[in-house]
Parts: sequence; C-alpha cells; structure tokens
Amino acid sequence: MARDFYEVLGVSRTASQDEIQQAYRKLARNYHPDVNKDPGAEERFKDLNEAYSVLSDPKTRARYDRFGEDFRKIPEDFDERVAAGAGGGFRARRTAGAGGPRVRYTTGFGDDFAAEGADIEDLLGSMFGAGAAQGGVPGADQEAELPLTVEEAYRGGRRTVTLAGPTGQPRRYEVVVPPGVTDGQRIRLAGEGGRGNGDAPAGDLYLRVRIQPHPRFRLDGRDVYVQVPVAPWEAALGATVPVPTPGGGTAKVTVPAGSSSGRRLRLRGEGMPNPRGANGDLYAELRVMVPPALGDRERELFEELAATSSFDPRRTR
Repeated sequence: MARDFYEVLGVSRTASQDEIQQAYRKLARNYHPDVNKDPGAEERFKDLNEAYSVLSDPKTRARYDRFGEDFRKIPEDFDERVAAGAGGGFRARRTAGAGGPRVRYTTGFGDDFAAEGADIEDLLGSMFGAGAAQGGVPGADQEAELPLTVEEAYRGGRRTVTLAGPTGQPRRYEVVVPPGVTDGQRIRLAGEGGRGNGDAPAGDLYLRVRIQPHPRFRLDGRDVYVQVPVAPWEAALGATVPVPTPGGGTAKVTVPAGSSSGRRLRLRGEGMPNPRGANGDLYAELRVMVPPALGDRERELFEELAATSSFDPRRTR
C-alpha cells in the first residue's frame, strides 16, 4: 500500500471513531501551516486531512479496510452489483507482489481493482456468502514474470520454471517459449492457476515475459540494435564488417565510404523472429574507434593526413 492512513494518524486499525478524531485534532494543531512553518508541515497537514476524511466515515473506512488503496475505485453498491453478476462475468487473477499475493478482480461491470495479500476464497465468501464460494466459483488466474535473455527470446525452446505455489512451496513448470517472444508478452499455462471451488475449473497461470538488459543488443519491439565498432579507415574508405546477431551467429554489413559514428545500417529480417508475420530488422549502429596507442609509422600517417586534409568536422554544412 502506498500510504497507510492509520499510520498517518498514528492509530491502530482497531481504533474507535473517538480515538481517530482525537489523534487527528492533536496532529492537525501541530502541523497546521499557520502554526508550523516547517517546509514539510503543509504536506503533512494535507495527508492528515485525507486520512481523517477516509477513516472518520464508517462506510468509507470499511471499504478502505477491505480494499486498501484501491477503495476509491470501488462503487458503494459494489457487493450488490457483483452479486447480480456472480453467475457470469466475475473474474479474478492472482499476481505476485512484494508484500504477498496480489489479486485483481474484474466484475463484468467495468470494475477492476486489486487487493494486496488477499485470499480469493475469503473475498468470495464475503461477497456471495460461504455457500456461493462452495458452489463452484472458478479458480483465480495467476501471473508471474518470466525473465529471458535476448538470445533465449530469439531462439525460444523449452524452459523449466520454478515458482512459489499457493502454500509457498516451490513448484516446477515445463514451459514452451515460442521463438521471437517480445517483452510483456504472456505465455498461458492452462489450468495451472488457483484452484476452483467445488466442481469449478482451476484458473490459468500466465507468465509475462521480461527480457533482461543486454550488454550488446537493444530491443525496440522486434527490431534489434547493436553497436558495431569500425576503424577510421574503414569508415572513411568503406568496408565489409561482421555484425553479431541475437541468434548467436554473425551477418555481414557493407559500410559505405564516408560513414561517421551513429550511422545506422539496416539488415532486413535479421531481428527477432515473428511467427505471425515479418521478422524484425537488425540495425548496425557504427561507432568509429581510434587506436588507443599509435606506433611510430601510424603516427606519421595520421600527422600526414592532418597536414593534407582540409576536412573540418566542426564546420557546419
């Protein structure tokens, strides 16, 4: 939760309405901008007002206790609306969160909200009653991240993934990663999500691909960018140089004479594979490199070039 209103007021979650009011009045006097000239007092005063406006109203407080920071997204008649659509349209999916399970609910009425550390069975029981939860509510969809290197995303293949199960025990999954998956793409494992109630089916497990930063390759969708170092004479005279590909091989690119650092050379179709269409492209970004140390003859040649050439790289064309 981004900000706990009980902590803002310095009271427990079981505090009475009188205790909440007393705590607010005491803190408000201390942090009122007319009294406290500290630079952070005004912001603190605003936080106190927001916390008090929520916790001083029993109905709003109950919704905040139930749904946490997403309580403002929940209509006041939410239970009635969900109960009316419980037979068709209610959907829940559980995702991993730093503070425990995070469950996101969609009701079919356009409501979409999340609850940290929530238990789907407990929530369904509170919404529909214990009988409804036992009568066959589908299991929650679950989501976890699947980190991949650029090379793994390019090639695809079978992966063994170990994730924490509902009880915290590790579970192993065999996953088929299609070649050319992109960052954010989801891989569905049918029936591997949360258990359903009664005879209802289990939910699905979705693995969301997260492609890790790479020391050489940079991705933009299915296009791949790679820096290619070239010598000054290769950039000036032109050359054919090798370019690494995310598949682990190399391609050849022709550097036109008179190229400078930053020039991009396109290798069509050499980017990430696309099972449903055209492959991405590979862009070789030239980076002109100079020798870190010059031999005697090299220095003579560079000095001769400096004396002969009229080229001024700082001249505006």
